[in-house]
Amino acid sequence: MVNVGIYFDLRNPEPARRNWADLYAFTLELCEEADRLGVHSIWLTEHHRFEDGYLPQPLTMAAAVAARTRNARIGTGVTIAPLRHAAHLAEEAAIVDLVSGGRLELGLGTGYRIPEYALFDADDAYRTRYSATDARARDIRHLWDTGAVTPPPVQARPRIWLGYQGPQGARRAGLLGESLLCANPDLAEPYRAGLAEGGHDPASARMAGLLNGWITHDPERDWPEVSTALARQWDSYHRHAVEGTGAPAPKPVNPDRWRARGVSAAPAHFLHATPEQAAADIRAYLAGSPVETVWFFADLGGMPESMARTHVTTLCTDLAPLLRDA
Repeated sequence: MVNVGIYFDLRNPEPARRNWADLYAFTLELCEEADRLGVHSIWLTEHHRFEDGYLPQPLTMAAAVAARTRNARIGTGVTIAPLRHAAHLAEEAAIVDLVSGGRLELGLGTGYRIPEYALFDADDAYRTRYSATDARARDIRHLWDTGAVTPPPVQARPRIWLGYQGPQGARRAGLLGESLLCANPDLAEPYRAGLAEGGHDPASARMAGLLNGWITHDPERDWPEVSTALARQWDSYHRHAVEGTGAPAPKPVNPDRWRARGVSAAPAHFLHATPEQAAADIRAYLAGSPVETVWFFADLGGMPESMARTHVTTLCTDLAPLLRDA
């Protein structure tokens, strides 16, 4: 069984920019509707200094989502751990768990953008961001386990996810005995090895993550709008990824090439398919791995609200049952 979730970055690009308050209100309405339709989980991400307003504070937004929903798990995928003190994260995450009645999934990551570290006066921390993220996971777990921060979360042991994308990162997550926030089945082996090396049961392996894609009953009808939004979203993302590094400007995204590569958690892949075809492709891709949840962007920044609503409905009512019942 594989669960299906939805993912939000709340980007609001030109020339399709909406009123900011309207965008956030619509997102909360969409979360409420997805919860009513039985979505497994709602995930929120983080970046700073994007001109399109990429969501900067996912735990703040998670508390709002918690207040508007009743059943969906609520996760950060990810919050940038080295930019915050462990006690800050432990307390803020505990509040989300309390507001949600025990539905928190805390995803931690390193971040990789130099301008973000500069914004937080944390330039020196950039070089040690991986060890700092490991330390945040250990410290948050200790603060919760010992009751050193109050009030405590509802869950006896809220799950912590490490958003590491390569084999070394997968091993690090395993050594810590935490969950791996990546849906790449190739990382299952180094992750399980890390669990065993760290004295944890390899059978406790839990993975989840983003699959880049758009699920629709009419792929060809939707492709002109989807491909335009896909290129806009990822061209912006890639441009910001190299900001401050001195690296050359990245080449523009080729949506047709991404689509041809199909399903994968690796970069530059895009699953554009009917629910039935998507379910078959996802099952084949994840076979034998401990990936328990995949999620998709609810929308690609700048899309019409009607497309986002339809996509969320398709994910919840058509794709999810096919993967849940497999």
